[in-house]
Amino acid sequence: MFSKIRYISLSVMVCLLVGLIASIVTQTSIDSWYFDLIKPTFTPPAWLFAPVWMLLYVLMGVAMGLVLNRGLHHIWVKTAIYHFGFQLLLNTAWSIVFFGLQSPFFALMIILALFVVLLFTFKWFKIASPLAAYLLIPYIAWVGCAAMLNFEIWRLN
Repeated sequence: MFSKIRYISLSVMVCLLVGLIASIVTQTSIDSWYFDLIKPTFTPPAWLFAPVWMLLYVLMGVAMGLVLNRGLHHIWVKTAIYHFGFQLLLNTAWSIVFFGLQSPFFALMIILALFVVLLFTFKWFKIASPLAAYLLIPYIAWVGCAAMLNFEIWRLN
């Protein structure tokens, strides 16, 4: 049986791996295509993105580990895991579509879906572990801001 620390450690590693994949896709376009886009005035400075995402991936991993620690025999834990996995997939897809395919419009569709799935993930995490749900709040807020930024980039370009 895994201990809570093992669940959290494994979950953090998985989330950081997803972040690494997303950052590889992002780096290919950040210095060229993204740099040349017209961006809204509320765009955060470029140096802020990496540390924020690192923190968010760690928080996501800790949250997932807390949920896993509740036991896979609970249906709400399984449902929470499915939602979490789906949002991780959408998170990665957004980076691929926005930066890799350089398509702000289709990326906007993905990030809106991501936001909705995150709200459901929060709901199921709260049932399994309220602390885990609260650890997702910064991520949900960041994705909400990223969706507004994505919309404005699409509108301006």
